Amino acid sequence: MTAGHRAAGRSLVVDRPGTHRLISGDVPRPGPGEVRVRVAAAGICLSDREVYDGHRDAAYVRYPVVPGHEWSGTVEAVGEGVDAGLVGRRTVAEGFRACGVCARCRCGETSLCGGGYAETGFTEPGAFADHLVLPARLLHLLPDDADLRAAALLEPSAVVAAAVRTGRPAPGERIAVVGAGTLGQLAVQLLAASSPGELTVIDPRAARGEQALGFGATAAHTPEEAAGLEGRFDLVVETAGAPSTAAASCRLARRGGRVVLTGMFTPGAEGIDPVHLSLSQLEVRSVFGAPSAAWSEAVRAFSLGLLRPATLITHEFPLERFEEAIALVGSGDANVGKVVLRP
Repeated sequence: MTAGHRAAGRSLVVDRPGTHRLISGDVPRPGPGEVRVRVAAAGICLSDREVYDGHRDAAYVRYPVVPGHEWSGTVEAVGEGVDAGLVGRRTVAEGFRACGVCARCRCGETSLCGGGYAETGFTEPGAFADHLVLPARLLHLLPDDADLRAAALLEPSAVVAAAVRTGRPAPGERIAVVGAGTLGQLAVQLLAASSPGELTVIDPRAARGEQALGFGATAAHTPEEAAGLEGRFDLVVETAGAPSTAAASCRLARRGGRVVLTGMFTPGAEGIDPVHLSLSQLEVRSVFGAPSAAWSEAVRAFSLGLLRPATLITHEFPLERFEEAIALVGSGDANVGKVVLRP
């Protein structure tokens, strides 16, 4: 593109819950320290559905907004002070716009930045668009031959990597993954690389359990069957965010075991029994988003072939069919896996 010519670009704007429009405008220019990325693919997750339906906590969304926090693309232009060698590189990027100077950022906990919540696709323009402008410091570059369709799932992969880092799996341990949606399937893939003695996935959908077996799980059970496994596992990674799964995950852990909660729960979810928690001496941690280190680990695992997210994609739509695409997410249809927009 010449300096005097600005082509048109499209963006999907959610003005307020339940209302969206596809708009066209000038291709954005990256400012100092920024890059412009041509979006290749953008995943839709339940949090995007929450934004569209108006169910996301008001502190974590700012309307009007261009959603899209799971994405991949190619650097198309750079702003002042940014290495021009980035142009043409395939990339993903962290969603949190961490300040980098607060106490939590200095400790490497960038997903807990004390500078105020700001995240691509929720408070900042996201990737349901032809182009995305963001700080260059957030980029995680991919190999030149990376599958950009699959790389759109590196954001949930980074969340899973954060959970695995927190859970500290050791070779030979008994591990359970509760939930076999996108996060659960990615968790199975990463955990399988830790050489567990047992890797059990728990989900009411038999087809999802079968899929997890193909990714390295050693057993798949329904929640009813899993009732007989309480107190068995060294590590339980919860990914479903269903009303009962936090409490159920704690019951699955052995005494002294570890539980990591990655699902996004809604008010009214079943609480964790404090008596069981204290008597069992459980270590319970939660994960919200992913710090920089987890992004690095997810990208490395993807580049090495340890993560295979492409097989989780079941539906692809252009931006013009956003309403059809968002309706599938959270619909309960067993045939719907990951839904992706392809600008």
